Amino acid sequence: MNRRAVASEQMQDPYFLIHRTALLTLLIWVSTGMLAQNSGGQTSSAAASETNVTHVLGFEGTSNNAKGKLSIQGSAVQFQKGADTAAQVNISSIQDVILGEQSKQLGGLPMTLGKAATPYGGGRVISLFAHKKYDTLTLVYFDTNGGLHGAIFQLNKGRGQAIRDELVAKGAHVTPAEDEPAKQSTPEAKSENK
Repeated sequence: MNRRAVASEQMQDPYFLIHRTALLTLLIWVSTGMLAQNSGGQTSSAAASETNVTHVLGFEGTSNNAKGKLSIQGSAVQFQKGADTAAQVNISSIQDVILGEQSKQLGGLPMTLGKAATPYGGGRVISLFAHKKYDTLTLVYFDTNGGLHGAIFQLNKGRGQAIRDELVAKGAHVTPAEDEPAKQSTPEAKSENK
């Protein structure tokens, strides 16, 4: 009899219902997150070849500083801004893929004024944290008439190397990077000044 009284008191307690509802909601949320993680692994290869970029300049028919998606579709590299038609270049016509890094200051004029107003040289400390790093990807390619062109894209840090590797795997010509040791064709002559 005492047990029934305790159970009925718990059912009437509003906090008991809130805790039970919160626990059920948490359980559903966690299980949904786990299912989403499992299905996300299947589409990772498709997402690897499509990247949000800023087209700095170079693609014919595309405005400068346009934001869009850079993707590798079959044997072509495509840049598409929104619903516009995609500008594309055949991978076989790419003569070089050059990677670089760029640092941009964030915050504009308000950040600059804040740094100037910070006492005791504190603006220098703010400058350390007010920069964002980007990768730049430059494609050097021949058009259909044989003219040499270049297109520069700005990507999130770390994405440039992945796109370069994918282009090389699909047949793009790439010159060796400067940091790679070049093979010397002739032996060095020793200089003996006595």
